[in-house]
Amino acid sequence: MMPKRNDQWPNDFPHRVRDREQRKIDANRQGRNIWFGLGMFGVVGWSVAVPTVAATFLGVWIDSHVPSRYSWTLMLLAAGLGLGCANAWYWLQKERRSITGQGKGR
Repeated sequence: MMPKRNDQWPNDFPHRVRDREQRKIDANRQGRNIWFGLGMFGVVGWSVAVPTVAATFLGVWIDSHVPSRYSWTLMLLAAGLGLGCANAWYWLQKERRSITGQGKGR
């Protein structure tokens, strides 16, 4: 999507280019490359998978030991998935802030 062209746009363009270039330079200094990106996929995957699987096993255990009208396995599966997605969102937002420099007071 093209940005709106207004009076501010031509003056702002060099600053945006400089900021983007500086973020790339900082990322290279910190060793962020393709392997870093693949590692982040792993962090996101595990941060969703571990709570989901743990909650599901807990639900299976409750269902096998406590007779109930409701399926604890399904309820805890959904809760674990929700917790895992919230966890992944937290990690991605934290990484985005470190890349864009929003957490550093820039």
